Amino acid sequence: MTSPADLRAQIPTLERVRYMNTGASGPSPRPVVSAAESMLRRHEFDAHAEEGPYPFAFDAYEEIRGVVAEFLGATEREIALTQSTADGINRVASAIDWNPGDVVVRTDLEHPAGILPWTALDREGVDVRVVESTEGRIDREAYAEAVRDAKLVCLSALTWNYGTHLPVSELVDVAHDAGALVLVDAVQVPGHARLDVTDWGADAVAAAGHKWLLGTWGGGFLYVEESVANDLHPGPVGYRSVETPTDEEYELKRGAPRFEVGTTNLAPYAALRAAIETMEDVGLDTVERRVGELSGRLAEGVPEGRLLSPATPESGLVSFTVEAPERTVETLKERGFVVRQLPDPEGAVRASLHVYNTEEDVDLLLDALDDIGW
Repeated sequence: MTSPADLRAQIPTLERVRYMNTGASGPSPRPVVSAAESMLRRHEFDAHAEEGPYPFAFDAYEEIRGVVAEFLGATEREIALTQSTADGINRVASAIDWNPGDVVVRTDLEHPAGILPWTALDREGVDVRVVESTEGRIDREAYAEAVRDAKLVCLSALTWNYGTHLPVSELVDVAHDAGALVLVDAVQVPGHARLDVTDWGADAVAAAGHKWLLGTWGGGFLYVEESVANDLHPGPVGYRSVETPTDEEYELKRGAPRFEVGTTNLAPYAALRAAIETMEDVGLDTVERRVGELSGRLAEGVPEGRLLSPATPESGLVSFTVEAPERTVETLKERGFVVRQLPDPEGAVRASLHVYNTEEDVDLLLDALDDIGW
């Protein structure tokens, strides 16, 4: 069992700064980076002279896909290995037969990964509707009205700017009743809280391992419910998408693996596997409890009227307003704290508190903000 203190000692970044920006990118522990390096050496130094780089890679893809599936409560045929959340969202978007007048619904709480693919479709005559929110909550009636004739709904499970959980399963039910597919951006959840993708009932869930799982960049994953995947024809198609690659004809793989395309670096997936194993060894119950304590401590210290996240935080993402966000973030960095400015809401700064953070991190951050001036 790895304790939070043990994990902290394994993260070199924390020897230099008090890192509170996991919601953007988590700092990897040494074992995770070592797993990536070991995979790269094995593939490049040994496999060419032994079983061959392609057979070795295909076995690794299969094994890691199984690890991800078990972690998410899915089957292996419902998982595709991608490069990022945005990559997964785009692969689903490109697999749907869009026509002018089709409707996509998203919320105004989405990260650019859940905005830009639909903006591109807007140029082709697809109607993109945006459901407005208030303090990280969406209006259920407005949502139901927006999705009544939608082809697809894209929403975040955990909002990146307020740290609020959307009622995903309820929103999925409403969308399904209207005949729409639902794609969930869940990147802020894995490694942050327990996740069984089947509980939501969503058709597809896109995420990645470089945030709360503390993996490296490039280790993304996409869940697509098998029957839904079998009805989709991905835009990009490569030798990993099909049963038997040929020059003229092909049969797509069954399920989500059809969304994989071709030669991709194995190192980020080895890191993803190690990251999942590391966080499971720490214990997701431990993570949730610890994150709740730290985020509550930070929220209590934010001056009245400045807290944007709930007074009782729902996650490790705690946002608040300051008079000069850019200057505040820069000054905090000079003092050894890493947080981030948000583009929306106006004046927002966000601290992301993970299991490796400490009460001292929180208290010193609050002291620094008092000193700098909110």
